[in-house]
Formats: sequence, C-alpha cells, structure tokens
Amino acid sequence: MSAPIKRIAFVGIGNMGWPMAANLVKAGFDVAVCDAVPDRAAKFQDEIGGTACADAAAAAKNADAIVTILPTSKHVAAVVAAIKPNLSPGALVIEMSSGVPGITRTLATELEAAGAAMIDCPVSGGVPRARTGELAILAGGDSALIDRADPVLKAMGNSVHRCGGIGNAQAMKALNNLVSAGGFLIGIEALLIGQRFGLDPAMMVDVLNASTGMTNSSQKKFKQFVLSRRFDSGFGLDLMVKDLGIALEVGRDTATPTPFAALCKELWASAATLLGPGQDHTAVAQLSEQLSGTALGGGNSPAAE
Repeated sequence: MSAPIKRIAFVGIGNMGWPMAANLVKAGFDVAVCDAVPDRAAKFQDEIGGTACADAAAAAKNADAIVTILPTSKHVAAVVAAIKPNLSPGALVIEMSSGVPGITRTLATELEAAGAAMIDCPVSGGVPRARTGELAILAGGDSALIDRADPVLKAMGNSVHRCGGIGNAQAMKALNNLVSAGGFLIGIEALLIGQRFGLDPAMMVDVLNASTGMTNSSQKKFKQFVLSRRFDSGFGLDLMVKDLGIALEVGRDTATPTPFAALCKELWASAATLLGPGQDHTAVAQLSEQLSGTALGGGNSPAAE
C-alpha cells in the first residue's frame, strides 16, 4: 500500500491555484509552491505559508505528490520534463489543468516508465469556490491512485466525480465548459431581446432563476459580472476558447457531428479576437451587445460575491 501523501509540490499559483494551494496549507499538508510569475511564490509563503521554490524541479524534490494547474497541456508537458529527474519513487502527479486528454495520456505513460504516476483532476466552480474549498473535482485514472489522492482532493473540493481512465476527466471538463459556454451566450441573447422589448434585464435574471431557464450563468454570472459591468470573474476568455477547442477535438476524435458546438466555439473565438487579450470570459457578452447595438444595463443590481 502506498504511503499517505504529506508533502505536496504545487505548480501554478494563479487565480485558481493560489486559493487551492492555500487550502492545502490550511489542511496541514507540507506545501512547496512555485509559479512562472516572479516573486509570486515568495508572496504566497509570506501571506499563506508553505515553502517558496524557484521552479518546479526544486519544488518536486522529496514530494509525495505534485499538483499542476497551468494554462495548457504544453505548459504541463514542460513541467513534467523538468521534474522527472527529481521525482521520488512512487510520486503521484495530480494534473488539475483543463488539458488535452491525449497529451495527458502520453505524459502518464512517460511518468509510469519513470517510476511515478499521474491522474487528471480538473476542477469546476471558479475562483469563489476555490477560495472556500468547495470545488467540484473530476478525476480520471487508476482507482487506487485516486484513492491515494482523495485527502488532497477533498482539501480543495467538496465533491470528487470519478470519470474513468486517465484523460477522461479532462474530456468531461471540456464538455462541461461547452455546455456552460452555450448557456451563457443564449442567456445573454435572451436578455438583449427582453431589454429591447422593454423588460428589465435584472428582473429577467430573477425570473430565469425561478423558472426552467435557470443556468449557472443566470445564477452566478449575469448580475454579478455582466449587468454590474465588472467582467472580472477570474476565468479568462482565452481559456474558455481553449476548452471549447478541446471539446471539439474530442468530438472529432469520436466522429461526432457538432454543428452547434462549432458555432458556439466560433462565437467565443470571435469575441476573443474582437476584445483582445487579457479579457475575462464574462466579457463575451460584449460581442452580443455590439452585434445588437445594445448595452445591457443592470441598474442597481447587486454584484454578489
């Protein structure tokens, strides 16, 4: 039986990674952190605790588990290449990025040959639930490995959903984001139609949330980030476009016709081009606003956290 996980190397303390790593420190794990942004790891050590490391290779030394949550699978592959020489026998890589399933499967094979292992555990819930430790965590890989990681995962989330073999969780995450992205766009279009008809968009959100049109976007995004004009949910527009591309890739690999998904991805990609880099994903509403020549107004709608 594998020893319990005590020391964790956490690679990537960005918007999501910071609160997730903080919850691991709070849960009593010995956490070593690193990030591509200079001085962020040192700031984490000063404010939260843990140990700041210069890079992933240094953080991975003597670690029982290595958590990666990075922008793309390309970044994860680079980290895996860097840490392989420093991995302890039996070390477990918990890959929590929204990555490409095929690349993750290849990396898992490479790690197995090096005497380590990998599971994929992307998350859903956004920054607010990362802060509270209430993320939904999707898990793919060998059941015994997920069992070993369970205390780590439960320090960051309140539900773990086993999706099957390695890469399956990342496929599920991309498909979840496809559904979320489609629901967001159709909801914004409905609000624009209603406002031009004479309905108050804030009232419309309340009705949607009490009716069959309720979605995660109507509950947690429309008033908070669109009608408030904040557009600062903490999840990037470019990352959503990336995830939609992964979902379509899974569709192509399975020879599944995806006409609506393709249109959805095209609209999100168009918004990213129109608005430029560095935009929050909720700013995609501005594409629909520009197409209609109408800006949504929320009046005094509260920007709930």
